[in-house]
Amino acid sequence: MFNEKEVVQNILKKAGVEINGDHPWDIQVHDERLYRRVLVYGSFGLGEAYMEKWWDCERVDLFIEKILRSGQYANAKTLPLVLLTVKATLLNLQSRIRAKEVIERHYDLGNDLYLSFLDPYNQYTCGYFLETDNLNEAQEKKLDLICRKLQLKQGDNLLDIGCGWGGFAKFAAEKYKCRVVGITISDEQLKYARQYVAGLPVEIRKMDYRDLSGEKFDKITMIGMIEHVGYKNYRRVMEIVNESLGDDGLFLLHTIGQNVTSTSGNPWSDKYIFPNGMLPSAKQLAKASEGIFVMEDLHNFGPYYHDTLRAWDANFQKNWTNIENRYSETFYRMFRYYFNSFAGAFKSRRIQLWQIVFSKGTSDRVYESVR
Repeated sequence: MFNEKEVVQNILKKAGVEINGDHPWDIQVHDERLYRRVLVYGSFGLGEAYMEKWWDCERVDLFIEKILRSGQYANAKTLPLVLLTVKATLLNLQSRIRAKEVIERHYDLGNDLYLSFLDPYNQYTCGYFLETDNLNEAQEKKLDLICRKLQLKQGDNLLDIGCGWGGFAKFAAEKYKCRVVGITISDEQLKYARQYVAGLPVEIRKMDYRDLSGEKFDKITMIGMIEHVGYKNYRRVMEIVNESLGDDGLFLLHTIGQNVTSTSGNPWSDKYIFPNGMLPSAKQLAKASEGIFVMEDLHNFGPYYHDTLRAWDANFQKNWTNIENRYSETFYRMFRYYFNSFAGAFKSRRIQLWQIVFSKGTSDRVYESVR
């Protein structure tokens, strides 16, 4: 007789995880229906079951890391994944209309939510934890690293595509005395960012990147935005940036990336966190930029994302009482699972964080890498 619990138990054992064990990465099962759900729905079912309190774990990040490093689910083709892959193949999930879904269902959830766990510059991307374990310092180091890689100087015109809550625009304008245009399609981010950068030479526009036309900039950034663009639109992004960048300009792309090329995202994340999102591979980005840009520098500091997500989770827990009247307990568990499952994926090195500097190749000078 097929015993679902034994099957799952054997899978976990190979990963070094015990059901109801004593290690921080061991899972505590509260509902025996978990085993069938995981076997049928894979990571999608695992995430939903956590939201519904079917299981707990002291360190979800370490549990996910062990599962991913074991390779037990590396080739699992569960129904949610198959359906999402077919959908992504047949449709452009990041068209103008669909691009608004992630805004409505994630970024416009409420600024109070994001301010509860982010740093003072409201950085919703990986910090640079070089010689620090403090989130606020790591995010300032990241912002300064980007500015130095772009060789920003006083008087430069800088375009920030997908500018979020205006943190990078504020930092660049204050510290490097440049003029900044930030664009976003989020109403909540737009409202906050315009107030946040008031008095600085910064303009925040509500604009889709596809509407950029004619205006030229010395430097351009996309920081944590191309994950929402989709593989069918990567080439167009490169063409638009090329059209907007001055001949001697630099373009810095800051993105999560995956080791293996795919055409869709994770089913659980797609439903609950980042609708229509997907992570690019190095191959996809290289192909998209081929014949348009010269890749001057690629810097991977993916392990720092584990530190970033763990810091966000700590802040989120600490400040939850300030916002819990607006959100449910299921939402709380969903967000904590999001932070820690992604943290585990970064710790396992299944996904990366890349900063890539591109130029038009007009200069014969060597681009000196900055770290």
